Amino acid sequence: MNGSYYTQVAIVGGGISGAALLYMLARYSDIESITLFEKYDKPAVLNSSAKANSQTLHIGDIETNYGLSKARKVSASSSMVANFITHFGYEGEIGFRGTKMVLAVGTEEIDRLEARHSEFAGLFDYLELWDEAALRELEPLLIEGRSEPVMALGAKERITTVDYGTLAETFIAHAKEERCSVDLSFQTEVTAISKKWDKYLIHTNQGEFLSDMVIVNAGAHSLLLAHEMGYGKAYAMLPIGGSFYFAERKLIESKVYTMQNPKLPFAAVHGDPDLTAGWKTRFGPTAFAMPKLERYHHLEIRNLFEMLSLDRSVLEVYMDLMKDKEIRDYILRNFVYELPGIGNDSFIKEVQKIIPSLQSDEIHYAEGYGGMRPQIIDKRSKTLLLGEAKIDTGEGIIFNMTPSPGASSCLGNAFEDAKTVCEHLGKTLLRRKIKKELCDEKEFCYLDRSP
Repeated sequence: MNGSYYTQVAIVGGGISGAALLYMLARYSDIESITLFEKYDKPAVLNSSAKANSQTLHIGDIETNYGLSKARKVSASSSMVANFITHFGYEGEIGFRGTKMVLAVGTEEIDRLEARHSEFAGLFDYLELWDEAALRELEPLLIEGRSEPVMALGAKERITTVDYGTLAETFIAHAKEERCSVDLSFQTEVTAISKKWDKYLIHTNQGEFLSDMVIVNAGAHSLLLAHEMGYGKAYAMLPIGGSFYFAERKLIESKVYTMQNPKLPFAAVHGDPDLTAGWKTRFGPTAFAMPKLERYHHLEIRNLFEMLSLDRSVLEVYMDLMKDKEIRDYILRNFVYELPGIGNDSFIKEVQKIIPSLQSDEIHYAEGYGGMRPQIIDKRSKTLLLGEAKIDTGEGIIFNMTPSPGASSCLGNAFEDAKTVCEHLGKTLLRRKIKKELCDEKEFCYLDRSP
């Protein structure tokens, strides 16, 4: 599409978040026209690709880095993804049922796990505590060769694994079947956005586009576009890369997460069957700072420095992180995990917390796997903000930065943005239809949560 073009709603970014919003607006509102801009030739090329993320539907039940309030919100939102998969018949194609658990090793972790189970039982009444005997039946390799006491908190027959790349493509395919005019502008890079009258002018390598409202779901690039328009100057970004290791074969049937160290700002390592590799076992992710916006694409120096916003407040956040010995050691360990030759010998210690009998020559670095997770720094409070971040200007443009669990929460986040879009444009959001198709009595419905 070259030249000038008008659309009611413009969505920048064709990953899972942008695709979910496209679907939400096309199917559940009376918006007349939507254009999706994506700089690559197809959707979900970057972090939404199954090779770039953990392929996990995060609920908050076994994620020990979530507090109760965050788990409640994530559960409400991710249930919409599970219900979409079930309602439209995509189990076994996009979403896969299985067993999942969080594994506690040693008495201190077991005590924390039991306390967590008591606290979260009201929200997740299906969770079960599994002792060593139960684990030996479920996943014998978790017990083989282990001397420490263990316990797990888990559930069976839940939708645990999702191919978010295929889900993004499916959202787009469904959106195109609706009465709303949906235009897909692939290989179209948004270079700038400016205000024009009461609308927004979207500058791209394919020409200029005019829109009544814009939602930017472009990962790390969202903050760059916001900064260029004068928004979000209180935020900087720390680009965190994540990698994986493969075992040579399928070792476990379940998703096995480990207990989170409460001091560490990033998720603990887990092991699970990988849907892109014949279900052989994958371990990860690692977490390390990288001077890149996109894991396997060229470095953009100007954009990188704009995103980092290296002023005194940002540097103080970095210094505070490095002052803590546990965090400092964690950062150094994760750097070593990326080094050829010695990475295996170092990372195997993380893996052996899950499968004690596994040796370093039985795992290998997963080339071409992993992605980038932009972590937001609030320069005012001098803190690292974990999870999703949003800049809603109140002026018809929204910027979303969605690290984990952004994919799991994609429909919930889309629902929130759709409410804003419809209110701004005077359109109607079909909430009853959303509730009928994406929520049910068995799940904690996002629409039923307290405002």
